[in-house]
Amino acid sequence: MNSKWKKLVHWVVGSSLIFGVSLVHSQDKVVEVTIDASETHAPISKYVYGQFVEHIGDIINDDLWAEMLDDRKFYYPVLAKEPEPAMLGWRPAPRRWISVGSLKRITMDAEHAFTGEHSPRIAVAGGGTRGIRQNGLSLKKDKAYSGRIVLAADHDIKVRVELIWGDRRDDRAVETIAVAPGPYKTYPLSFQAGRDVTDARLQITGKGKGSLWIGAVSLMPADNVSGFRKEVVTLLKSLHSGVYRFPGGNFVSAHEWRNAIGDRDKRPPIMDPVWHAVQPNDVGTDEFMVLCGLLDVEPYITVNAGFGDAWSAAQLVEYTNGSIETPMGRLRAKNGHPKPYNIKFWGIGNEAWGSWQMGAMALDQYVLKHNQFAHAMRKVDPSIVLIGSGAMPDSMTCSGESEKRTGKVVTEYLGPADWTGGLFQHCLQNMDMVSEHFYTYGNERFDVTKGERVKLDPDEPLVDWMRRPANHVKVKVEAYNDYRKLIPELRKKDVPIVLDEWAYAQVPPNSYKIVPAYAWVFHEMFRYSDLYQMANFTFATSLLNMNRTDAVLTPSGLLFRLYSDHFGSIPVTVSGNSPQPAPKYPAGGQDPKVNAGSPTFPLDVAAALSADKKALTVAVINPTETEQTLHVSIKGVKQGKEGTLWRMAPDNIDAQNVVGKKAEVEVEQEHINHIPDQLSLKPYSVSLYRISVE
Repeated sequence: MNSKWKKLVHWVVGSSLIFGVSLVHSQDKVVEVTIDASETHAPISKYVYGQFVEHIGDIINDDLWAEMLDDRKFYYPVLAKEPEPAMLGWRPAPRRWISVGSLKRITMDAEHAFTGEHSPRIAVAGGGTRGIRQNGLSLKKDKAYSGRIVLAADHDIKVRVELIWGDRRDDRAVETIAVAPGPYKTYPLSFQAGRDVTDARLQITGKGKGSLWIGAVSLMPADNVSGFRKEVVTLLKSLHSGVYRFPGGNFVSAHEWRNAIGDRDKRPPIMDPVWHAVQPNDVGTDEFMVLCGLLDVEPYITVNAGFGDAWSAAQLVEYTNGSIETPMGRLRAKNGHPKPYNIKFWGIGNEAWGSWQMGAMALDQYVLKHNQFAHAMRKVDPSIVLIGSGAMPDSMTCSGESEKRTGKVVTEYLGPADWTGGLFQHCLQNMDMVSEHFYTYGNERFDVTKGERVKLDPDEPLVDWMRRPANHVKVKVEAYNDYRKLIPELRKKDVPIVLDEWAYAQVPPNSYKIVPAYAWVFHEMFRYSDLYQMANFTFATSLLNMNRTDAVLTPSGLLFRLYSDHFGSIPVTVSGNSPQPAPKYPAGGQDPKVNAGSPTFPLDVAAALSADKKALTVAVINPTETEQTLHVSIKGVKQGKEGTLWRMAPDNIDAQNVVGKKAEVEVEQEHINHIPDQLSLKPYSVSLYRISVE
């Protein structure tokens, strides 16, 4: 044990674990905290560590899915030359297919399209090399790559498919295919890379008479796991997230699920009107279920209640949960999945309250739509858990939707802009949980007095910045308690919160700075474990730093794994004499009446027993820029002799973990046989102490 660690850890002797925490901050006030393990609360659901993925940017098609080629089914026409690099919104524009030889020899043939609107037809007669290529592929030396190509011809044609990683003649791997006249046929591809590169290309050329049609092309690392990236699946599985939400997000409101089932090469590429990007539809319902199996998580599907209809939603439920005797069950079996998936969690719509949503409508209309969906879906499977698309006053106020709908900045309870209140009033018997979202912005806050977002105070204390996401959690608790007073039926039926989407925006997702803030969100959900039964972080892939060949966990990814693996599941009471300070801003919008946090200011403390009550975990966040000191004793249990301290405490608050570089953030681990009676907590640190108990 090094000298720095000795200053942190002091061993205590005794057979009883009596745990009261003291903290000395700048005013030299001693903060006393008692952790009473005899007072337990509703179990913490494993689903609070859940994740959300959506077809936005590269999140699914590149980050999760192993496909290396863009536009592999030719939504776009082939170009004569490489276009200038461009951005499509906040992401790079997709790579395009470029002609090899004269573009005049290539036409986009609608009459003989393999899938979608057209397929490239290449006139190969007349000599010369003619075909197409795609640049910008990343390869690793000696790694195997496999794929397939769908071809048709009207004469005998010799096709050459090359994976090229350099300018020399031997800087390539080649597959030669003899294509006979006839309809489209699929041919396998197999290559091995000779060099690490990020600018390789796949080139397809033909020689012979007549014309060659290319219907679809696919290339993946050969070590892909059922089509998903092996390195990404390995890391995401290690998070033990509990549940994944799919396919949206805003994307779902214009998504036709039938376009994304069956033969992947025949699924039509479409322009997604939500994110203005071409979707190949390669990752649909069946692929999502494969992913959930690989990650050992529960699936949660949101149905299209935007442009979609109740009949289509019910058909999707039948496709996933129906027996092979049902029409949709037979279709699922035909697609290679005879056993029902028995998906339990179903969301009706995404952010139905937002005017940006495809198919947006008024609340008095939407509650009718929700009930139509619920009746149709439960007729197929009465056992499913239905999650309504809610928005409490904080969401409606801060999004500006309240002012758009009523002219008032702050949402009035049970008024025409109170989306969750409307669902509770008119749909309570047709929903089991309510979806809520929040995004905290790192550079600004919503000012209810001005009715707009304003820049944060540059001199804001770090502890206030760290607390802001947890305050969103607390605001929704306060609102829920108000609903219970206003709606008698809600007092008779529990409808827990699903925090479907949440994150700290305007902050680099790889920065350690958000780690204590995210830990505080967990703590606040633990304090209201009866109400928060699920949470799905935006996005699962933002917990990884990756390129096209490798991936590592970000600091936030390490935090999620730390809590899901080691925090307990039965919360115990934490009390103290140093409450969090009163909010600086008027209650409303994102600001609660009472600040989030335990009565241990400026620290935040949460504690829980393991499911078998044989271990106690105490988590302490120091969200300040100075070292803090705590003194310790516990009620209600006797300590054993086996324990572990896990701590995240880099010297640099902006530390990152980047692929190909030494990790700047790690989880330190130390064996302990007692929780020390005095702890020195480094600035902006997160520490978990787990001790066996008798």
